[in-house]
Amino acid sequence: MSKANPKMGGVKPLKILNLYAGIGGNRKLWGDNHDITAVEFDKNIAAVYSEFYPNDTVVVGDAHAYLLSHANEFDVIWASPPCPTHSDIRRCGVHSGQYEAVYPDMTLYQEIIFLQNFFKGKFIIENVKPYYDYLIAPTITLGRHPFWTNFNVPIYEEKDKRVHNNISGKSTIYGINLNAFDNSIGDKRKMLRNMVNPKIGLFLLDMAINAIDKEHKKTIVPYIPSLFDSLV
Repeated sequence: MSKANPKMGGVKPLKILNLYAGIGGNRKLWGDNHDITAVEFDKNIAAVYSEFYPNDTVVVGDAHAYLLSHANEFDVIWASPPCPTHSDIRRCGVHSGQYEAVYPDMTLYQEIIFLQNFFKGKFIIENVKPYYDYLIAPTITLGRHPFWTNFNVPIYEEKDKRVHNNISGKSTIYGINLNAFDNSIGDKRKMLRNMVNPKIGLFLLDMAINAIDKEHKKTIVPYIPSLFDSLV
């Protein structure tokens, strides 16, 4: 763990859990001031993440199960649970005969409810705009994605310049490319398409840090001289 981020005020470097980490688009601008643990199910994707962020602890495993067992070991949790079953692209694909109809994956809402009720730190959950009415309204929508948090988030304008249909496995997205890796790592195009805009990732982490900093300052009781001081 390195020196504290100056934006953090009196708060010590944070323990951050990055769930469903992918290749780490959301994490790109977080720096190395924090103790970061990333959980990714696909060992090949986890290996790419490790190459990009060698100072992070990388766990190859089930992010949903890891959250349940380890949540309160962390100050901030970011989760990007599986989104395809929620997306309008999937719905349209079902109606066009491209996909079979499936139940929406309720992992998303399970984690929101769990963190809202049992987590003591700050959390950020990211997903896609669903084809149905939200079951739990997001805190804010930034760019193409809704986010659920347990702290206030101001409006932040950051346009996503990606054109998904133009992304290939050789593309450079947000300054990240996978050209140094061979094709054995899997679907490079999908990895690049799944990344969160790093600027939004940094903005939301900064907002979480600000919220923690404000709470930390509230817990510091100022010293008030009393009559007994003059008797000492």
